[in-house]
Amino acid sequence: MKKIILVTLIIATLYGCGGSGNGELIGSQNRQIWNPTDPYGMVFIPQGSYNMGPSDQDVPFANVSQSKTVSVGAFYMDETEITNNEYRQFTNWVKDSILRKQLAEMKFDDPEYVMLDENDMPIEDAYGKPLINWKGKINMDDMDVRSILEEMYLTGSEVFDGRIKEFDTRKFTYKYQVIDLKSASVKSKRENGAKGETDRSEFLKDIEINIYPDTLTWNHDYSYSFNDPYAKKYFWHPAFDDYPVVGVNWKQATAFAHWRSKMMNSFLRDIKQPILPEFRLPTESEWEYASRGGLDASPYPWGGPYTRNIKGCFLANFKPLRGNYVADGGIKAIKTASYNPNGYGLYDMSGNVAEWTSNAYDESAFSYSHDMNMDRFYEANEDDHVVLKRKAIRGGSWKDIAYFIQNSTRTFEYQDTAKSYIGFRCAVDFLGRDKKDFE
Repeated sequence: MKKIILVTLIIATLYGCGGSGNGELIGSQNRQIWNPTDPYGMVFIPQGSYNMGPSDQDVPFANVSQSKTVSVGAFYMDETEITNNEYRQFTNWVKDSILRKQLAEMKFDDPEYVMLDENDMPIEDAYGKPLINWKGKINMDDMDVRSILEEMYLTGSEVFDGRIKEFDTRKFTYKYQVIDLKSASVKSKRENGAKGETDRSEFLKDIEINIYPDTLTWNHDYSYSFNDPYAKKYFWHPAFDDYPVVGVNWKQATAFAHWRSKMMNSFLRDIKQPILPEFRLPTESEWEYASRGGLDASPYPWGGPYTRNIKGCFLANFKPLRGNYVADGGIKAIKTASYNPNGYGLYDMSGNVAEWTSNAYDESAFSYSHDMNMDRFYEANEDDHVVLKRKAIRGGSWKDIAYFIQNSTRTFEYQDTAKSYIGFRCAVDFLGRDKKDFE
């Protein structure tokens, strides 16, 4: 506290001299103060090094990982997988945005949907489009509103059981833009850092993705298994609100992380606070480091080598006893945080649902990747070979045997494929070395 008071007095004195610092180097003044706080629902993972890779025998002789010392910087991670209700906040936001944009275009002078100035004239943005009034509720009983939004509903032969006002979820897409920093850095290096020769637009990429989960995964993943109630209700019914969202492919999970960043940083800008780094999927090395919970050489998040505790209770939701799914308390996915957390406070790092990571999958990635937060990233294009579309998944799920729920086991799924047993959680970088540096 004494140091803080002393530094404050020195800065105040120097600032009183016109900010010149009496000729001393004092840095730019009036900078915002950065006081890091844990994002809601996330836990802090301290920086550290660990032995990434097998802690036990490679039972299937897959040879897709090897023991390797990897260092990871501090970051935050969601304490549970993203739930149905959390993902529904995303789908509702996108749906509301699209509906309001359509209403604003048609009801150009209606203050219920368009921002007006003091002369009751529509306020336009730099592109000549009306600024949308995001407050208030859309009046779905208004006949004009229904008429404008008619194209967003299922019509004709697609109407089921007389539900004439059911939205067509295929029409709700999320659009965003990314910048390929790695390609930009490669070109900059190739050009020896030459400035003014590269148009940054060539590294910008526009992405548009449908955001609703594929609920039919419950049926097409298991052709000869009765899963109709899950296909119909798992994402939509409040009984499953706190269950992990599934049926979301890698592209949708990435879009969710972008939207989450946009939502958070928009709020921080409004209250004039420094923005956070972008939410994202964790790298494989971050995921495994977090899953181990500080137990470097243990096969499971709780230690091991067994999947039961001293009382004989199973410690995760997986496929025990050669197929007795219910022996661990759940037949399919169950409510998040139903088992004890690991040493870092993370739930369900083993079992329940497997989780997407940000990394492209390569059997030999351990051999050539860097030992500082090993990260092999590649977002495949539609015309790329199918092998390039593989993304690493971790943690195993309710349908997997014990081997696949180990910390080090890695497998893959294709980036445009959704499964009834794959979900995700987000990570976000911690800006600095450790939280103690800001105390």
